Amino acid sequence: MKLSSYAKKLGIHYNTAYRMFKRGQIAGYQLPTGTVIIEEPIEKAVVQPEGGHLVAVYARVSSSENKKNLDTQAERLITWCNAQGWSVGKVVKEVGSGINDQRPKFLALLANPAIRRIVVEHKDRASRFGVAYIQTLLAMQERELVVVNTADTAQDDLMGDFVAIITSFAARLYGRRRAKRKTEQVLAALQRNGNRHEQEAGKSYGRREKAAPRQKEDEAEHHPRGDAYSPDRGQC
Repeated sequence: MKLSSYAKKLGIHYNTAYRMFKRGQIAGYQLPTGTVIIEEPIEKAVVQPEGGHLVAVYARVSSSENKKNLDTQAERLITWCNAQGWSVGKVVKEVGSGINDQRPKFLALLANPAIRRIVVEHKDRASRFGVAYIQTLLAMQERELVVVNTADTAQDDLMGDFVAIITSFAARLYGRRRAKRKTEQVLAALQRNGNRHEQEAGKSYGRREKAAPRQKEDEAEHHPRGDAYSPDRGQC
């Protein structure tokens, strides 16, 4: 990766990145043409800004199937931070469930007192539960967890966490060997129940539609004015 692209992804000026390269803080080499090529992955980069307030962005997806979204998620966070005037010093990407409290990369961010501000796109990118606790504990250290967007995340990602919860409980009840099979059985049962409820709702609606004309006929038949009465028009 060229140094210019590297600096842009980190949200720092090119001259700052070049000085870091010259000091040996960034692994890379310089071509005879003068172009600097960076070999260090951007996830490992740490830029200490002036004032000592290090900003880190944290991007997460629940499964490897959505791994391609990590890069775009991280880029959106960097762009947002730059718009706030914050220089991003560290970019962290991780694949793991939002209910997993043993994600090593996120735990490393929380344990690093040099990182004063952790920025996530949605609240559940940090954790599906207990975000208020995290924010309170960070505030006690004069640090903060910044949530960019308070809207709900994608439904498929929420479904992935839901499956993880069922798998966790199934593993405790039946053991890890049977957990996957039990999880599949639970999901299949939920799907069947959902389909049955939809069918019953459709049948109930159909019965009401069929019953409506008969009810009108009965009202007309038993009305004192007989044929002169129309349920749709009231009395004539």
